[in-house]
Amino acid sequence: MSDSVTLDPPRPQPARKYTRPRHLISWPLLVVGLVIGVGLGLFYAWAIDPVKEFDTEPWQLSDADKRHYLVAIMLGYAYDGDLDRAVNRLLSLRLPGDPIQAVADAACYLASTGYVDSNSGLRAVRQMMAFYRLQGKSGCADTLLPAQDAPPTTVVEVVLPTATFMPPPTKTPTPAGEGRPTSTPVPVVVPTVQPRTSFVLVNISTFCRADASGVIEVNVQDGNGRGIPGQEIRVRWDSGSDTFFTGLKPERDAGYADFDMEAGTDYLVEIPGHSNSASEPLAAVPCTTSDGESAITSYRVVFRAG
Repeated sequence: MSDSVTLDPPRPQPARKYTRPRHLISWPLLVVGLVIGVGLGLFYAWAIDPVKEFDTEPWQLSDADKRHYLVAIMLGYAYDGDLDRAVNRLLSLRLPGDPIQAVADAACYLASTGYVDSNSGLRAVRQMMAFYRLQGKSGCADTLLPAQDAPPTTVVEVVLPTATFMPPPTKTPTPAGEGRPTSTPVPVVVPTVQPRTSFVLVNISTFCRADASGVIEVNVQDGNGRGIPGQEIRVRWDSGSDTFFTGLKPERDAGYADFDMEAGTDYLVEIPGHSNSASEPLAAVPCTTSDGESAITSYRVVFRAG
């Protein structure tokens, strides 16, 4: 008699992580990695090493900066009266439609905001109004701003001699003083012309930074220390000169403007027709930053209305 052994069929084993099919890519981890990578890239590009714009053309400015550029053009035209230059500068903005009407529209926008609350802003908008009115255009600024007051006058009493004929001779003696020429005061109105604003160079300081190497930073202020936009600045050196305007970087200050120097060149900064230039030239000489980096000495120049 033979013993027989009956074997039970093998039981199926549960799947283990070592026996499961493996994927080459973990999609959840890939998505998380992409999100982290994009976040770090944006942080580096925005906070650590942001893009620095240079050689920006006027037509590439934002709408707000274009309005400030229009103000600068109009103030420049008010200073030199060069219509061709003003029109060419307007065309460089590549504005849609009529560029003269664009000035009227910009004046309308500025007149409806707090821009005209300051004397400098009000003066700028009035210059824009004077420009487009001469070209036969109109805008809402004509009704938003009150009519400009007439220039003040001074009444001066000028004594002009008035002739009095001698009476015919009589036997009665003429009292002393009678028959002599008398003087009658005649009021004469003499217009008083307001003097043009002059500026005084109040401060020049230097600094050395790698991210602002060889820059002349100019601030033009009114008597209360507030920035004046649209003011023309001129920089001169041995081989040429250049003009630029304040107010194109309002995030810095309304009266701020800057100019990039070339190494080894000396510069003089002035407000044409309104100020004297610095007695000492601003030299673009090498300097060393606090971090030990090499750069070009930069300057901060402050003009204030006198």
